[in-house]
Amino acid sequence: MFRLNQLDLKQKIESKDEYRNQLSKLQLELLHFQRQILETKRCVVLVFEGPDAAGKGGIIKRVSEKLDPRVVRVYSITKPTPEEYRHHYMWRFWNKLPAHGEMAIFDRSWYGRVLVERVEHFASNKEWKRAYHEIREFEEMLMDDGIILMKFYIHLSKAEQLRRFKERAADPYKHWKINHEDWRNRRKWKAHSKAAEDMFNETSTERSPWHLISGEYKWHARVTILRHLVKKLKKEL
Repeated sequence: MFRLNQLDLKQKIESKDEYRNQLSKLQLELLHFQRQILETKRCVVLVFEGPDAAGKGGIIKRVSEKLDPRVVRVYSITKPTPEEYRHHYMWRFWNKLPAHGEMAIFDRSWYGRVLVERVEHFASNKEWKRAYHEIREFEEMLMDDGIILMKFYIHLSKAEQLRRFKERAADPYKHWKINHEDWRNRRKWKAHSKAAEDMFNETSTERSPWHLISGEYKWHARVTILRHLVKKLKKEL
């Protein structure tokens, strides 16, 4: 059983030099694997979920910034458009899947059906409960076709989230990162946490496990995720 309150949020990297050295080494390794992937019929899909202000954007930046941008796509998933509402909720993700040799990074994903759509009642109980099976089948199909899939959930404490919210609200260069929806979601912290834990238990499989990452300290989160990614690519390639 996955429990967010059992995640060790105290893990951190003390030294800035240590952080930079580890980051640089892992980014170079990732670039090496990207060149290998280009020569194959395989591709990479990375999924990032987690509470608002957990650091997903900063992590995605460090994962992608040293890669060949011509074959990396980052998708920030927001609410569906009117056209997308007219289709099955998975429809809008199909045309975002990467071609052979490429990488797609999802800042939020199809898991919205069992997270925010569940909590905000945008999906009925029948719809979001059915989605667990649909998502497992979808991911199995992707992996059977050669896609290297990794799923990360970045978590932080409610106190640290509040500190980051206040920092964003006070900084004119970060003010765009905070809005009323972030504060509304914070008021439903327990409901979102329960939805996330149910998601882990229903959709973390041997082939496609969820990686729960402490986002309390950003340097640690970035290096840890890059290390997981490099390890996975080394195994697959």
